[in-house]
Amino acid sequence: MELPIDHFRLLGVSPTTDGQTVLRTLEQRLDRAPDQGFTHDTLQARADLLRASAELLSDQERRQAYERELTAIADGGEAAIAALEIPPSKEVGGLLLLMEAGQALEAFEQARRGLQPPQAPALGSSREADLTLLAGLACRTAADDYRQQRRFEAAAQTLQQGLQLLQRMGQLPEQRRQLERDLAALLPYRVLDLLSRDLTATAERSEGIQLLDQLVSRRGGLEGEADPDFPNNEFQPFFKQIRPFLTVQEQVDLFSRWAQAGSAAADFLASFALTASGYVQRKPERVQMAYERLQASGQQGVEAFLACQQLLLGQIESAQGLFERGAGEELRQWAREQGDEPLAGLCAYCRDWLSRDVLPGFRDLEAEPDLEAWFADRDVQAYVEQQDRIRARTLPAMAPTALSSGAGAAAGLGLDERAELADPPAWSDGLVEAGADQPAAEDDDLWDEPFWSGWSLPQWPQWPQRPSLPELPQLPRWTLPAAAALVALLAAGGWWVLRPRPERVRTIPVQPVPEKPVSKKPLPEQPPTPEQPAASKLPLNMERPSQADLQALLEAWLAAKAAVLAGGSSDQPLTDLARPSLVSRVESQQAANLQRGERETVKATLTSFRISEQGPNRVAAEVSLRYSDERRSADGQLLSSTPSSELRNTYVFARDGGIWRLASFQKAS
Repeated sequence: MELPIDHFRLLGVSPTTDGQTVLRTLEQRLDRAPDQGFTHDTLQARADLLRASAELLSDQERRQAYERELTAIADGGEAAIAALEIPPSKEVGGLLLLMEAGQALEAFEQARRGLQPPQAPALGSSREADLTLLAGLACRTAADDYRQQRRFEAAAQTLQQGLQLLQRMGQLPEQRRQLERDLAALLPYRVLDLLSRDLTATAERSEGIQLLDQLVSRRGGLEGEADPDFPNNEFQPFFKQIRPFLTVQEQVDLFSRWAQAGSAAADFLASFALTASGYVQRKPERVQMAYERLQASGQQGVEAFLACQQLLLGQIESAQGLFERGAGEELRQWAREQGDEPLAGLCAYCRDWLSRDVLPGFRDLEAEPDLEAWFADRDVQAYVEQQDRIRARTLPAMAPTALSSGAGAAAGLGLDERAELADPPAWSDGLVEAGADQPAAEDDDLWDEPFWSGWSLPQWPQWPQRPSLPELPQLPRWTLPAAAALVALLAAGGWWVLRPRPERVRTIPVQPVPEKPVSKKPLPEQPPTPEQPAASKLPLNMERPSQADLQALLEAWLAAKAAVLAGGSSDQPLTDLARPSLVSRVESQQAANLQRGERETVKATLTSFRISEQGPNRVAAEVSLRYSDERRSADGQLLSSTPSSELRNTYVFARDGGIWRLASFQKAS
């Protein structure tokens, strides 16, 4: 037989090795004979082949002639490789050396062929036992090589072939059990390998889904712990990694099947997948299915999610009732800060819920949480009207032209700019408005919780203990004006159509105020008018602040916040500058710094300030600022720092009780 290897690689030396080194290598190889259980004949054949290679390579003339042959093969231009001809009596010894030289797959393939008719050895012979043992060892080594190359499915197929061979031979039970363990350990990697392939590889992806189903079943469900080789602390990161490779329909099918088997987490995820599918494909009937599934699951603490689904279905009063019943005080406070109209807070929460918990995590979905576009869709409008008729509620059909012109204003709601939505608050700690270059937290992960703790997807495997979901009462039917207003306002972007147009103010670079006037002649003081009060007058309590007033308010907040984080105090009370939610976060960070014995120095300087939206109770501004920070220990050692950089953020100011305060901020798009 021919071995696909040359004398240099068989002995384990390089072509530049001298004769003395060749002989020393021979001695080392002979002293380190494998001890896996091969017979004396196989080990003797291995030693004879090693000696033959060493004799040739230590003889100068024979070696030069052999090297010329190798050069001629390499220059032949064909797919020819060097090979060694060995007698059949030394076959197993040669394959053993081939495996030792790093060619385990070739050794396994030739051992398989050697065990097949007509080359199969006599039953019960030492050659049969050695070939079977060699096939098992080479199979494991080849699979490990594939695994190192991250070719997990190829590794699994090699192990399966080796396992089938050993089962057919009826030998080496311990080797078979080891191959089975190796194959089982590869299962998660195979799932990742197959599901990460292109969507056109339908056969491979189908196999990957079957293996994933097998893996979860072996665990006893998503929350199960029946697989000691794959504990929860390993399964959860694995599931987060493979979930984005699944399409939305694949997730709906898988989660629904696991939910039928009793998995509460799968029931939860199936509802979210149905919601995402319905939202992106503009199929509200799927959102209805998601709502019914989540409601029927009887899970605790899901009222806020049910409220979002009811809102997407146009059931305003039902959605508001569920939200009020399920939201905690912290979430209610956040919702109240989004606007005077209660619906504003619910819509802001729904948009944030879609963007953080529902829409991410699907291979074939990419959409923005745009409620206006959702209710502007004709299929959504038709479904809402159909369901209304089914419930014996009269909702006259409205022409698209009427919707687009803001016809909801005639419905008697009297909605104005009070219904404007503020952006959801930034959830990060510290000077987020000045540190927008910090890496984003993985709030959309399944096992992380957002700002309103306890209202994201419950952590696995232990579900939070919340009060049982009460029986849903018969909610009052929504009236014609409420129905018409929701469809009209959201379908036409009504909250933006009906409110006054924002002032268009060009960007004004911030100029530092000189300490002394340029002219020696003092300028006469001009008392501020009611419309344009002095920018430094805080708290800001005028009805319509100017751009300079709001800029001064923001600068005062940044300065006060920097002073507090540095361990000092602010000349201006923080509660006069920002809402309680922002103030509490600054105070919490200050307390954390004091507990760690650290000092934080922040420098934030505005470079431009432009009002982008303005109403009676809400103003948004696009701001550029130069930011840097340092964190030092008690002994002055530098712990971390952020180099000076230019940032762009959007700041929202709101009027509470006659006083303008900073309400929220986020990185500008």
